[in-house]
Amino acid sequence: MLDVTVIEDPAAAAVSLDPIRGRLLAELAAGPASAAMLAGRVGLPRQKVNYHLKALERHGLVELAGERRKGNVTERLMRATAASYVISPLALAAVQPDPERFRDQLSARWLLAVGARLVRDVGALITGATKARKGLATYALDGAVRFASAAERAAFIEELTAGVSALVRKYDSPDAEAGRDHRIVVAVHPTLKQTELEQSEQPEQSAQQPGVRHAQGI
Repeated sequence: MLDVTVIEDPAAAAVSLDPIRGRLLAELAAGPASAAMLAGRVGLPRQKVNYHLKALERHGLVELAGERRKGNVTERLMRATAASYVISPLALAAVQPDPERFRDQLSARWLLAVGARLVRDVGALITGATKARKGLATYALDGAVRFASAAERAAFIEELTAGVSALVRKYDSPDAEAGRDHRIVVAVHPTLKQTELEQSEQPEQSAQQPGVRHAQGI
């Protein structure tokens, strides 16, 4: 099982966002189970659970983990293909955010568009690398800082911009024919308070979905 996978297909995205199917994904992310086992957990008839499992299986969100005999019946044990899922903007290609439409480094909505592009591009790279059975060279830095004032935050951003720009100038080789372009994304935003985080996750908790997110929520 993968830690996280990116959903690019619109139909698969729609399937994953169905509340019942999201609940089944959450159960199967915890471990393999049969339709009969899931029916008891989610309070639905086994036939209805089977219907939803087949839809999830068609779109690669669950897979067969094994089979077992129970009386005269052979039960299929299913498992989720990932512990959590991220929905790529490619699933809504016609209306996906485009950070090139405007560039405002102090705009939260522009940051959202950049984040969506990051999910789209890295998701597509993962898909290609998986098909080619190759590794993917990426790097991410995640941290937190508490600023004493807005002035200190502004000074931090000024120094950060100068430092990253200096590194880009130092290592950028636009004329290197054998080189490969890389995108650099650096973001600074307030962290969510626990109460804000709980409120933002409330609808998903009621549907009990296993970490399904639109890219715009990144």
